[in-house]
Amino acid sequence: MKPAIFFDRDGTLCREVGYVNHPDRLELQPRCAELVAEVNRRGWAAVVATNQAGVARGYFPAHVLEATQRRLARMLAEQGARLDGLYACVHHPDVGGPGYRQACACRKPGPGMLLQAAAELDLDLSRSYMVGDSFRDVGAGRAAGVRGTVLLRTGYGRGELLWKGPAAGVWPDHVADDLGAALSWIFEQEGQP
Repeated sequence: MKPAIFFDRDGTLCREVGYVNHPDRLELQPRCAELVAEVNRRGWAAVVATNQAGVARGYFPAHVLEATQRRLARMLAEQGARLDGLYACVHHPDVGGPGYRQACACRKPGPGMLLQAAAELDLDLSRSYMVGDSFRDVGAGRAAGVRGTVLLRTGYGRGELLWKGPAAGVWPDHVADDLGAALSWIFEQEGQP
């Protein structure tokens, strides 16, 4: 079993642009590919776990999400980085048609996507980390039993810290300005500076 770094997608690996209703709207954060490649080089699994309720809301169909996920993997691969898994929750508890409107275990802060990835990819959650720009990401990591959680100040992170803060019910193990700082902290925790 190997450890993983679970990444939220929008606001973490990619710029936060609202609902990504076309693959061409997907833009990587600065240094994203370089940093994911470093995760690969160190022998960690790099896994995306993203809430994509735009499908349930009818903002875009599931095939657009699938094309967007393929574009993300391709953009990273073109720069020497690899994602070991891409997981997306398309559900929403309050909106959507049959199959989409449901209170599911996969929607963060539920742990479903992380647990599914651990089972399918043979991952050790107790040695893994969750990185994202929302307290939902932190909650998902905690619920899955990962070793640590990092909240980024990118994407929605700065506002989450300012407006939700302690009322969120969970607090990250670390707050980082960007993805590079988050990974530096994680590798320091593991004695891999």
